[in-house]
Amino acid sequence: MRFARLFKFGLVGGSGAIVNTGILYLLARVLAVPLVVSSAAAVECAVISNFLLNNRWTFGARGQPLRRFFKFNAMSLGALSVNVLIVWLLSRSGVYFLAANLAGIAIAMAVNYAGSVAWVWRRVA
Repeated sequence: MRFARLFKFGLVGGSGAIVNTGILYLLARVLAVPLVVSSAAAVECAVISNFLLNNRWTFGARGQPLRRFFKFNAMSLGALSVNVLIVWLLSRSGVYFLAANLAGIAIAMAVNYAGSVAWVWRRVA
């Protein structure tokens, strides 16, 4: 059962990576928004998408979605900071910004899963 939940969380994270990467590219390359701002906005869009999918599909939660969303978003702020820092550091080190973004997403996903199970959906999980 826990493996199934982790697998679903991973699939949701994959969809979030697509949302994140698409928005990052649009903001940074098409609209010329600074990379750090673009990355932060892309992560937040992915957080919203991931919460909606995880709340219903991964954890099958009922009731209090707004409270859970705020908890998920607060917990994700740390992951957002890690993600943005990784994108910035790796891209400044010569790594292509989309590859740096994928590395940031992978680490942020581990943080999000641990926090989601332990805090956001504690009573559901």
